Amino acid sequence: MAKQFLEAGKIVRTHGVRGELCLESWADSPDFLRQVKEFYFDAEGLRPAGLLGSRVHKDRLLIRLKGVDTIEQGDALRGKVLFLNREDVKLEEGRFFLQDLLGLQAVDGCTGQVYGTIQEVINTPANDVYRISNGEKEYLFPAVEHMIKRTDLAAGVIELLPIPGIFNDEGEDA
Repeated sequence: MAKQFLEAGKIVRTHGVRGELCLESWADSPDFLRQVKEFYFDAEGLRPAGLLGSRVHKDRLLIRLKGVDTIEQGDALRGKVLFLNREDVKLEEGRFFLQDLLGLQAVDGCTGQVYGTIQEVINTPANDVYRISNGEKEYLFPAVEHMIKRTDLAAGVIELLPIPGIFNDEGEDA
């Protein structure tokens, strides 16, 4: 079952002298988080952060929270992870929350061969990489559009189009 509240980013420092906070975005971009109407201090959505406003500055999101009006109040929140409610954001067609990809069964999009399940999504400068495990072996699969046939969250499956050598040992026939 998909988590309702997802990690959005971490408060890394204050900005200015009036309690504005700098949020390190864990989304594709800080612009994506501008659509969030409220952040939460917990993964259950029980403690709203009191979002008053946000703006993008360089590669970070600057936020104002209710009751945070000084540098000292802002510093007390440094290191806190903020969560968002998935219902507050819209994803483009074909885009997914990374959290939702974890646990998907990775299968060959042509043969149906099961490779394992996605254990982790690793962010690299070129593209994300899926760490797939079948219990005996682990594989790293580049998450590039032309190598992913279909992602079906409801069925719990991602169909991959691997190039030779990704899922077989060196010297082994594909």
